Amino acid sequence: MSLSSVVDRTAALLTRWRRARLLHPRGRSFTAEVVVRGTPGRPTGVALVDRPGRYPAMVRFSRGTPTPDGWPDVLGVAVRLYDADPAHPVDLLVSSSAAGPLRRHVPVPRRRVTGVYSTIMAYRAGRRRLWLAVLPDPASPDLGRSLADVDAVVRTGTPRLRLAVASAVGPWRVFGEVRLGDPLDAGVDAATAFDPIGHLPAGLRAAGPLARLREGAYRGSRRARGAVTRPDHPTGPPDPARSDDPARSDGPAQSGGSTATTV
Repeated sequence: MSLSSVVDRTAALLTRWRRARLLHPRGRSFTAEVVVRGTPGRPTGVALVDRPGRYPAMVRFSRGTPTPDGWPDVLGVAVRLYDADPAHPVDLLVSSSAAGPLRRHVPVPRRRVTGVYSTIMAYRAGRRRLWLAVLPDPASPDLGRSLADVDAVVRTGTPRLRLAVASAVGPWRVFGEVRLGDPLDAGVDAATAFDPIGHLPAGLRAAGPLARLREGAYRGSRRARGAVTRPDHPTGPPDPARSDDPARSDGPAQSGGSTATTV
């Protein structure tokens, strides 16, 4: 039996016991729009990151464990892009981390939702190793310390997050942004399942033991919950009235981040 199969079965058992997602059980989901402006400097070889585009999306904020709001926890952001790949939605999952090159692969518990989130695990684009990140937008409202705070901020404004990419030692390069839309029903949040290994954008791949462990854990959790990875946006694109013109100038936001964490 392969390591991935063992992890799959273990994850399924734990999920049935908890009657919830194995990881990041508590969350809030929102409609969103992802605007990609392209990678500044050297291209990554990943079309979704390098080429300008605009995609309907879904975003989920979550807590890694069932800790009370306000306690330190490894927080997560999952970004699902629709229409970005003809075969499946694209899932980008990131966890709270440090920003620096030597620490972006280490999960960092924190209290506040606003902060740096990275994929933790490196991906491969050709021979290059790449990390993706969701970064705070200094011009956007603070998202607070709890999932309820995030919900309240989204209901009263149009918060934005930056999407970025980096090599093993290079700085984050912002390549786009996520514009949050309307809150989604709790039933949609509970039913949606993400696949951070099988639903990567074309040109990006996961490799190594950690990828196999992650693949098994997510697959087992989805199977035990009877969850499916929805091919279509649950409510359609966000209301255009809540989005700014994608061609507007955002200063630093035009020079670097992109796409996507939750079982």
